[in-house]
Amino acid sequence: MRGQDTFTYTVQARCTPATASALLADLTRQVELHPLIVRVTPRPTRPGARASYMITDRVALGPLRLPISYQADVLTASTEEVVVVARQWSGTRVRNHARIRTEAPDQVRIDVEISIAAPAPLLGYALRQARAAHLCLAARLGAALDGA
Repeated sequence: MRGQDTFTYTVQARCTPATASALLADLTRQVELHPLIVRVTPRPTRPGARASYMITDRVALGPLRLPISYQADVLTASTEEVVVVARQWSGTRVRNHARIRTEAPDQVRIDVEISIAAPAPLLGYALRQARAAHLCLAARLGAALDGA
């Protein structure tokens, strides 16, 4: 049996939509922003994707920190939205949909929706890990874009 859940967050930054899109769509840059990611390796692009990557996270499991690798594909990358889908061997799927809007001549608002589908026993853990990581990512993303 599978479960699913969604959460959202918003980032505001002083940059152009093109700068925000470029950072969000280049997963190799996520190593410096995402608190769980330790390695990102470009892979041959999968059908229907704009870019594909193998990503390794280091996740906490009690006192242990275990490496977990998974495939991620950038499906859409424009100045208005970036969509990334990540899939793990366990059947866990994370969809990251970022909508980019201009709020002022030098400011953007990025509304992010994270949707997680996973086997029911893993959903709670996956959701907690993703929510904590993405809230940290949101703070780092705003600062990185402000400095861009």
